Amino acid sequence: MQKKLILTAALCGIFWLAQAQAPTPFVMRGTLPTVQGPAKVFLICETFAGNAIADSAAVKKGEFVLRGTVAAPTKSRLVLVPRGQQRRLYTGQADNIVFYLEKGNTVFTSPDSLAHAEVSGSVLSTEYRELTRPLDVVRRQQDSLYTAYRLATPETRATAAFSRPYNARYAALQKQSASILTGFVQAHPNSLISLGAVKELAGPIPTYATAAPLFAMLGPEVQRLPEASLYALALSRLQRVAVGAQAPNFEQPTADGKRVTLADYRGKYVLVDFWASWCGPCRRENPNAVKLYHQFKARNFDILGVSIDVEQYRAQWQKAIADDRLAWTQVSDLRRGNAAAVLYSVSAVPQNFLIDPSGTIVATNLHGEELRATLARLLPQP
Repeated sequence: MQKKLILTAALCGIFWLAQAQAPTPFVMRGTLPTVQGPAKVFLICETFAGNAIADSAAVKKGEFVLRGTVAAPTKSRLVLVPRGQQRRLYTGQADNIVFYLEKGNTVFTSPDSLAHAEVSGSVLSTEYRELTRPLDVVRRQQDSLYTAYRLATPETRATAAFSRPYNARYAALQKQSASILTGFVQAHPNSLISLGAVKELAGPIPTYATAAPLFAMLGPEVQRLPEASLYALALSRLQRVAVGAQAPNFEQPTADGKRVTLADYRGKYVLVDFWASWCGPCRRENPNAVKLYHQFKARNFDILGVSIDVEQYRAQWQKAIADDRLAWTQVSDLRRGNAAAVLYSVSAVPQNFLIDPSGTIVATNLHGEELRATLARLLPQP
């Protein structure tokens, strides 16, 4: 067990260990009276590199105990797995509960499953449930909406009778979710849970204009935490490529080795389009980009494609360019962690940046009709 406890300290709160914060003891106890057969609970901690199993304990006579040390409060998951069914641990099918692992005693009590357990002794876990209870209600409604969408035929989805109420309901649920998250941050500015709420509000592809005001809502206690400091660093990098900033120059090769720089496009509007051959949403957007390229290329407009493909997918990258009929210049260093993508803080694709003739970023992440309307407004008829 001692080796496992050392592992727990190493995995849970890894960022805080770097700050020389001393690990402190924790004890987790659980009562699950309906679990009669042999089973185990697994403690899984979120780390910068992903989720990792930190420890486990047998469930005996409906009870379990986990002891160890933790460097700082860490979002974690406790998973119940019957003997011989450990594969459920990796498929998301197992009974589980999300909580915050922190020092001291935490007790899980449930008449049936971990998912329905009441968590006591952990202030952060209590706050987390305060946030997630109303969010779960909204998410169940979102799941029902997504199910209706999946069950509808493509022809039905294309009709106004389906799409208008669907889009209106989707927007209303998104607004309701954002209201719950914002209200929680305002009520708990110095809670670590609020940092997670801010990240969720900012979205998977945050912009500086959206994320910075949200981060400012957090109290000084949270902003001083190492995890918050990392997020603040990410925001400072986003600021360098925010709307109104000068677009950082970069140089990358085409498939045949020609070196191309962003500065080559100075004097015209250029859409820097980050994509990949394996990215489904990117490929689905390409026909629209092709249409707009041909519509506006005579109006001082161009596109520069930057692929985040790697060397082993060179052939697929070139095939995608041909198959999608991408007539504009395409570049990539074909390295993991594309240098231009890192420079522009691109963490997911598709993403794009619209840059004006002076080299100023004027818009980001425009697609479909929004991109067409913006180009029509900025680029007068010749």
